[in-house]
Amino acid sequence: MPELVNPTRSHGLVDILDRVLDKGLVIAGDIKINLANVELLTIQIRLLVCSIDKAEQIGLNWWRNDPRLTAAGPGAGTFAPATDVEVRLARIEEQLTRLAKAIPPAAPVKSSRK
Repeated sequence: MPELVNPTRSHGLVDILDRVLDKGLVIAGDIKINLANVELLTIQIRLLVCSIDKAEQIGLNWWRNDPRLTAAGPGAGTFAPATDVEVRLARIEEQLTRLAKAIPPAAPVKSSRK
């Protein structure tokens, strides 16, 4: 009877999370909205929760090819090449710097107010 009150095997949150990350957990569901037997909307939900090691075992490794998450080269401490927006912004900043150097500073204007 004491085994029922105080079980020796603990299933705390840490144990459950460890098991889910080790084995993996798949949640799948479909939501369909129909009106007068006409399908208006279908939402398919698929969620996979697992560790990185388990994901690689089953062939999921999208983070290895994501330019925002991979290094630019071996041993490089910077991220992969900038996106198109960042390249354009750098070009605009460079043009502004060249323009600022080409235009001489304006002489201070004296006010006629006293």
